[in-house]
Amino acid sequence: MKGNSPIMRSRVLPLLVWIFGLLVVWEAVSWMLLHVAKTPLAQSKLPYVHEVATTLWKYSGTLLREGGATFGNAGIGFLIGAAAGVLLAVLMSLSRTIEQLAFPYAVASQMIPILGLAPIIYGIVRDEQVSRIIISGYITFFPVALNMLRGLRSVDLSAVELMHSYAAKPWAVYWKLRFPAALPGLFSGLKIAAPLAVTGAILVELMGAQHGIGVIMLRNLYYGPSHTYMFWSTVLVGALLGIASYWLMTLIERLVAPWQPEFRPKGGDR
Repeated sequence: MKGNSPIMRSRVLPLLVWIFGLLVVWEAVSWMLLHVAKTPLAQSKLPYVHEVATTLWKYSGTLLREGGATFGNAGIGFLIGAAAGVLLAVLMSLSRTIEQLAFPYAVASQMIPILGLAPIIYGIVRDEQVSRIIISGYITFFPVALNMLRGLRSVDLSAVELMHSYAAKPWAVYWKLRFPAALPGLFSGLKIAAPLAVTGAILVELMGAQHGIGVIMLRNLYYGPSHTYMFWSTVLVGALLGIASYWLMTLIERLVAPWQPEFRPKGGDR
């Protein structure tokens, strides 16, 4: 049957259908706001898709350059935050005392609104690049630590006892048993944190940085309706950076932990 062909069973075709349908609805609603409802500043509220696409193409060089600056700094902060999260998770899994001491502070750190923390960090550091890295690392740290700790403790106790019965060293238990078991949890945290790290970097750029997609976004927002299409283009580029970071983590997870059910053609057990 044609419905059982590989392309029909793949995830690509449904995704393309959804994207095409969304663009058609967007274009139709934009036309209705402008010509039927005659809404004031209709293009500022929902611009034509084809106009935004034209702007994206026209200024692709600038958007790629500034988007690259945002993505690069967010990536550095993400790696530092992920490394710190993994290290803390390992320490907390080794000692309940360390967990009782560190976990409340880690939770409390997430109570601080990023919208308030970003200008504070930027005011102290006075360096846009370092500020973006710090905020991106700060956002990454907690979800990675929490999911990694949960993964380290998800190991079957009988397997741990079996390794202990063979006099396995603690590092061997972690390297051969706990770390592989924690990979799904670790990547869950990384996939949550990666788009957030990009958002954090953009937020810092809105505070008065010189480079980055957030800078272009703020400038075009300031100029108002005359720069509507460019503003929407920067918003789309920011969203694409977040999606790209998520897909990158998914690709790495597929390469590092291919035994997971969702990566096998028929799912189920190994």
